[in-house]
Amino acid sequence: MLQNELLRTKTLSSLVKVFADEDLKASQWTNGTMLKNEVYSFQVAYYWDAPMMSNVKVRVDSPLAPWICVRQVGLVPSEMPCYADHDDFVLRTTPGLYPDILNPIDAEGITLLPRQWRSLWVTVDPKGNAAPGTYDIKISFSTESGEELGSSEFKVEILDAELPRQTLIVTHWFHTDCIATLYNLEVFSEEHWKRIEQFIRTAVEHGINMILTPLFTPPLDTAVGGERPTVQLVDVIKSGDKYTFGFDKLKRWIDICLANGVEYFEFSHLFTQWGAKHAPKIVASENGELKKIFGWETDATGEEYKNFLSQFLPELVKFIKENGIEKRSYFHVSDEPHIDHFENYKSASEIVRRYLDEFPIMDALSNYEFYETGVVKNPIPATNHIEEFLENNVPNLWTYYCCGQYKDVANRFFNMPSQRNRILGTQLYKFNIRGFLQWGYNFWYSRYSKYPIDPFRVTDAGLGFPSGDAFVVYPGKNGPIESLRLEVFYEGLQDMRALKLLEDLIGREAVINLLEEGLDQPITFSRYPRDEQWILNMREKVNRKIAQLAGK
Repeated sequence: MLQNELLRTKTLSSLVKVFADEDLKASQWTNGTMLKNEVYSFQVAYYWDAPMMSNVKVRVDSPLAPWICVRQVGLVPSEMPCYADHDDFVLRTTPGLYPDILNPIDAEGITLLPRQWRSLWVTVDPKGNAAPGTYDIKISFSTESGEELGSSEFKVEILDAELPRQTLIVTHWFHTDCIATLYNLEVFSEEHWKRIEQFIRTAVEHGINMILTPLFTPPLDTAVGGERPTVQLVDVIKSGDKYTFGFDKLKRWIDICLANGVEYFEFSHLFTQWGAKHAPKIVASENGELKKIFGWETDATGEEYKNFLSQFLPELVKFIKENGIEKRSYFHVSDEPHIDHFENYKSASEIVRRYLDEFPIMDALSNYEFYETGVVKNPIPATNHIEEFLENNVPNLWTYYCCGQYKDVANRFFNMPSQRNRILGTQLYKFNIRGFLQWGYNFWYSRYSKYPIDPFRVTDAGLGFPSGDAFVVYPGKNGPIESLRLEVFYEGLQDMRALKLLEDLIGREAVINLLEEGLDQPITFSRYPRDEQWILNMREKVNRKIAQLAGK
């Protein structure tokens, strides 16, 4: 009686965003399938029609219980959920509280608040250790004294097949300085290294297999003339116009990354963002004094910086080869050059290529002319500018999105439905994309890095970008706290891997035909099914086909 009258529950897919201040109209999702080494998530929404009750315990009853994690979907504020000219594929446009952070549930349990829909995020991750079969999962709520208030049930079937290794290269820019700032740590102190490793591990667990590596302080999202905290992995000693280099910190970084499953290294940009006009901030020891030797005052193509690069880059290449990561190393010139930056970028690129031409040099940009003229061999066009690159069959093509990709294409702002986040995996599969870049794994500063923000309170980089663009993890006391957006993004990567597995069984053309069966138009980066049920049903269909064929 108490369950029926006071606590209502509803089992939902991971694609529903449950808002506290609106009625829950989403359809129930009570069963699903997963492959043996997959991570599967669903939600239990609940509504408490009584005075607030604290210390409510959440219990899991299932043979899979050792591999099930339950977190509470927390609400975080958004003052700037979107731009004024947003498209219509959003959930709401008003400022307010949005479901995003996945808070761990401690021994005290949760608090039931009156007349609000809230939800629990349930993650099933057997890591290949559970036998194929169908398993019941019961999530129950009870008082401190053990009285059950209500429950919800889900049925998951583990299929006898495994996702193949992820071949897509994925980077979300890793902001080492933000970790030091938010945890109030000295850069590259032992505690800072500990935190760095925690955040790297969480990134890798969610399909991020390339890490932005700060040779020097990355010249990213920094106001002209401004500075970000120094996070330079390479020690520099300057003696007149001669330089020597120490790579001990870089070696430690590489070792930590490799030990935690990182596969690729993306060395930070060698010239400033939006034009390649200046050098990044570089500090060196000169006559025993540590000081800045390059920065905004440095002409990117001036003789002084060219002389520095002529000495540094050969030594870096030597270090890379000595450590056996030459096949894992990628470089950048300057981020997001526009066509009016063409000559500056070309000059900077020519300097770098003298020493690094054997490595992939890639940059986020959207003008095809950079590739067409050979100035960039490895372009990373935005998802809303990729069509020209696809039409011209650019090999090993990457793509990216950031705040500017908010019309039609996939993205993951707070106010966007989760299927708009997850569909990216299907798109990356269809167009055989080699890599994906997003700039905000943990950017916890204001726009242009003018001041630090509290990501639990400020989610739009100080009214700089729509909430959800700048970070997908929060700085928890015990380490990173994931967002539902990061989990859903990873589900999209798992979809991509499942499609690749099916391709091995029936061929690529047959997989694409299966994907687009019944659709009015082929899937592109801007045209795709917008219904959450389509993604869920598509994945179930793919899983059933894999199960049918895998044993043959």
